[in-house]
Amino acid sequence: MGSKKQIKSSLEEISIRGLGVIESSNIEFKAGLTVLTGETGAGKTMVLTALGLVLGSKSDSDLIRQGAERAVVTGKFTVPKEVADEVLELGGEIDDNSVVITRTISSTGKSRVLVGGAVSSTSAVNTFSSSLVEIHAQSSSSKLTKPGVARELLDRFAAIDIGKYQQLFQSYNLVKNRIDDLKNQLKQADTQIEELKAFIDEYNKLSPKPNELDEVENEIAKLGSVEQLNQSVTQALNLLENDELSAVNLLQQIRKNLDSVRGKDGQLDQISDRFTENLLNISDVNSDLASYLVDLEADPNRFEKLQERKAGLNALLRKYGKGSDRQIAYDQLLVDGSKAKDRIEDLSGGQVRVDELEKEAGEIFASLKSEALKLSEKRASAAKQLSEEVTDEVRNLSMPNATFQISHQISSAETASNYTQFGIDEITLLFSAHAGGTPLPLNKVASGGELSRVMLALEVVIAEAEPIGTYIFDEVDAGVGGKAAVEIGRRLAKLSKSAQVIVITHLAQVAVWADNHLVVKKNEDGLVTQSDVLEVTEQERKVEIARMLSGQEDSQTAQEHAGELLAIVRNA
Repeated sequence: MGSKKQIKSSLEEISIRGLGVIESSNIEFKAGLTVLTGETGAGKTMVLTALGLVLGSKSDSDLIRQGAERAVVTGKFTVPKEVADEVLELGGEIDDNSVVITRTISSTGKSRVLVGGAVSSTSAVNTFSSSLVEIHAQSSSSKLTKPGVARELLDRFAAIDIGKYQQLFQSYNLVKNRIDDLKNQLKQADTQIEELKAFIDEYNKLSPKPNELDEVENEIAKLGSVEQLNQSVTQALNLLENDELSAVNLLQQIRKNLDSVRGKDGQLDQISDRFTENLLNISDVNSDLASYLVDLEADPNRFEKLQERKAGLNALLRKYGKGSDRQIAYDQLLVDGSKAKDRIEDLSGGQVRVDELEKEAGEIFASLKSEALKLSEKRASAAKQLSEEVTDEVRNLSMPNATFQISHQISSAETASNYTQFGIDEITLLFSAHAGGTPLPLNKVASGGELSRVMLALEVVIAEAEPIGTYIFDEVDAGVGGKAAVEIGRRLAKLSKSAQVIVITHLAQVAVWADNHLVVKKNEDGLVTQSDVLEVTEQERKVEIARMLSGQEDSQTAQEHAGELLAIVRNA
């Protein structure tokens, strides 16, 4: 099973400044299996905390090293194209398929994130961080007991794409919702039709026109002020045309004076031209005022009709208008009036539309059913294979009689209510630790140590189908020892053939399987604890494994035992 080989991400380097017990450290990570070991309190878990901060986890000023103003953590990752594209969209830079993410936390609690050199946010980093690294802490295996996880694991293993199914599921629900809405509307259709008919009757009696209300009010204002308008215009004309003192005559005299010196000075000629132009405009205004006065007359009948028209329009607007803005409400009233007839036709013929939508829903459901059954068939086949492969892995983890099983139940494909956004399948993880035992739900029968080993077995089997390039395990081997610990190390080494694996461990039986061994050391100097992370090889590594076995790195017996463990790996 599995998808085509994809380019996977990897963690290249992490730099830590002023975080917890770590004053300053740069850690380079390589391909394969890397283990971090060291004494309790040396800062192994702080490396994991640093990585979490880079990947967008919640910050806490308490994490800052005592006496430091800030903590700065930088991670460098090789990223696949889809993640690189997201980084570029955020404005960040990609250098040789790598991106640098920096997280700064100040003593005041403020946090700053840079992605590829661009200012960003933890929420932006969270959109792609899960594609880079999967972290398993001691409690991570508990996720196996959560609803939906079983289906996610099965779909990951079988590389099942449910995109087409989910599109059909969404389309089907949209149509069904439209049908329900229309049916609810049809229940009220008779009432709405009567209301629309009453509206149309009143609307058609008035037949309001665009901007009519403003025009009516303007004309009412004019007719109501005819006497005042007549008086003001008459006085204005008298001042312009009075035989004794005419404004126009005075202006004409000014023009003659200016004309008498035309040609003497170009600047004055320009002024004179402007004066003449304005005089002509005044003459036009004089004529317009005279015409206006001739046409101005009182019309009591017209005034009364306009008052009635205004009252009718306002009454219609008050009754059927929408909103507090009068102009917008009036314009919408005209729109409603123009569409009222079509609305009645829609409501009257609503059942026909319901029938059309029901037919459309039936066609979509047929496609949805077909796609759901295809998903179920793929899942049934994958469930059997995944059950067998994980059982083999679990039995190799010092549980020789254990059985892992994926229960796959299919609901009736004929019943629409059985469909969810993930299909019609119910997937459950079952487990039995004893020979002949009946597999029961994993969350009810597995201990913490058993859950951890089942989780590891699943990751080893599924890793080939995963685009995730880096797995980090924080003491996933807690609570086991001896042969089981050796087998956990062997399985982690197997997983590292498909992905980069980083393990924080206290167990020598796990550490001996590493391709790369990093030791977190600490020096205590008063209140200040400094930690460093060193890569060890050959004799140094044997000494560290001896310390892990006995607590005495100088013990000759422990070093011999360490050599035996390393030989087991070399000969594996």
